[in-house]
Amino acid sequence: MIIAATSDAPVGGVAGWAADLMEKLGGPGAGLAIALENLFPPLPSEVILPLAGFTASQGRMDVVAAVAWTTAGSVVGALALYLLGALLGRDRMIAAATRLPLVKVADVERTEAWFLRHGTKAVFFGRFIPIFRSLISIPAGVERMRVPAFLTLTAAGSLIWNTAFIAAGYALGARWHEVSDLVGVYSKVILVAVGVVALAFVGIRLLRSGRGTRRRSRVDA
Repeated sequence: MIIAATSDAPVGGVAGWAADLMEKLGGPGAGLAIALENLFPPLPSEVILPLAGFTASQGRMDVVAAVAWTTAGSVVGALALYLLGALLGRDRMIAAATRLPLVKVADVERTEAWFLRHGTKAVFFGRFIPIFRSLISIPAGVERMRVPAFLTLTAAGSLIWNTAFIAAGYALGARWHEVSDLVGVYSKVILVAVGVVALAFVGIRLLRSGRGTRRRSRVDA
């Protein structure tokens, strides 16, 4: 719990925790919250960023500093995941992926080939997609994307995302949570879409596997 500077400030949950960091540390607190959000995707940037804008609108943090620190936090968090991917390496990643049910080496190799062709776009535009915005840093590390390019794309995408949400929270003031409510719907749509794709992948895999079994049975007979 925190003692809010105004009655509109949050006092519990993720929002209360983030507000406490910003009250105590100002811009660096907002940056720390966003760095942790990159490392732990369940921490929602769509709550932290509008809250930073609201905090700035109350005069308790400079809005430009909020954008700068949160963007720096995004880059630091993404770089940590990039290094994790580089540490794991391609062989370990393939070995881990192929232990998953219905996943084959060919699937991993196709994903790898796709990333090699479209990795720069994926890193940049991935910053606008919940969950994916954090996870995309891992394959970038596995594939050893050039660090200057990775950092530049991450910083550019994060700057746009962070500025939009902080500006919205600043403009809405005490109604900053309306941004979170709206983006919450967007996040759910994204997660449902990912779930549908995953189910389709599993269904196709099972169907192909079943057909292969029947063909082998006829041959054996």
